[in-house]
Amino acid sequence: MSVTGRRIVLGVSGGIAAYKAVEVCRRLVDAGAHVAPVLTPDATRFVGAVTFSALASEPARISLWDSGEPIPHTRLGQTADLIVVAPATARLIGAYAGGLSDGLLTATLLATRAPVLVCPAMHTEMWEHPAVQENLSTLRRRGVHILEPVAGRLAGGDVGAGRLADPAAIVVAAARLLSPQDLKGVRVIVTAGGTREPIDSVRVITNRSSGKQGYAVAAEAVARGATVTLVTTAALAPPPGVVEVVEVDTAAEMQHAVVTRAAGADVIVMAAAVADFRPATVASGKIKKDAGVPDLVLEPTHDFLVDLGRSKPANQVLVGFAAETDSLVDNARAKLQRKNLDLIVANDVSAPGAGFEHDTNAVVILGVDGVVADVPLSSKREIARALLDAVAARLPRSHQ
Repeated sequence: MSVTGRRIVLGVSGGIAAYKAVEVCRRLVDAGAHVAPVLTPDATRFVGAVTFSALASEPARISLWDSGEPIPHTRLGQTADLIVVAPATARLIGAYAGGLSDGLLTATLLATRAPVLVCPAMHTEMWEHPAVQENLSTLRRRGVHILEPVAGRLAGGDVGAGRLADPAAIVVAAARLLSPQDLKGVRVIVTAGGTREPIDSVRVITNRSSGKQGYAVAAEAVARGATVTLVTTAALAPPPGVVEVVEVDTAAEMQHAVVTRAAGADVIVMAAAVADFRPATVASGKIKKDAGVPDLVLEPTHDFLVDLGRSKPANQVLVGFAAETDSLVDNARAKLQRKNLDLIVANDVSAPGAGFEHDTNAVVILGVDGVVADVPLSSKREIARALLDAVAARLPRSHQ
């Protein structure tokens, strides 16, 4: 489970980093969360409540008394799946640690049993002050999750520890708190994108794969606690939390990147669309049009997924993808058996809204024992979630 469909209270206290909470709000909503913003009065000195109201799932609240609800903090606290406070000032942290309900946000924090993620932001001297650190220790002992600030540029031109964690990192931390940590300690390799096989120094043979499905798998694996290496041809920003990104172009480069790391992986998800053919020779320089239409002779690329299937360790889970236009299940099942895979994700790329370049997909996930899941048209993150559910079920108990 990621943040999709979950109710998140986003608390914003009065620090200069409050402007970054707008980006946190947007990212959470884009990820499918229902976001209820709660601002302290001091937060509105830095950013307007209307901004959050426009971006969030419901209007921003500032006071216990600004709505017709008699006890808004109780409703917010009881219905929340998670509360995120970003930024959390020294004053807010002190009030929370001391159990002071001096406003709507602190009252909501005291009225919830949901997990709480506190993201401090303040000047270095304040961050390092013993009183602040003691208050944070108190919150940690009570089970509050703290996403520590990073070092960087602060207000007033200062540089040091105390800068609010990046909004993307805050969303990743939130997703981890709402996701099962069934992949914690699991080493995962994910491939993404379509390989590009050169014809000359300008032109390539490629396919329409955007890499979005592979990136969704990587993001979901990170949220579930995995250590993820992403081998990609796609020009997309890597999901936050991926520990290694290996950029490649050709099938041969992807083969080298994956095969040299395969022995250390618990799971390999081959979501990339690897070219089946490449030019037998690559022209030096650019082929000129004036020379006429060239003869393009193709040769097969090496199917290194077969190698991975033959040599995979007993406890490794190997996942392939099958992009088909007919006989979906039969073709995928044959590929599963031929390549000694544990799972294969089959999709009809000719179906509306599915396959290459779309944000959605519809797949059938097959295992050696038959159909594992038949996932109707859904977001690619939902596809990733269903796939990793199946992967987690096949991992040795030592990883669960």
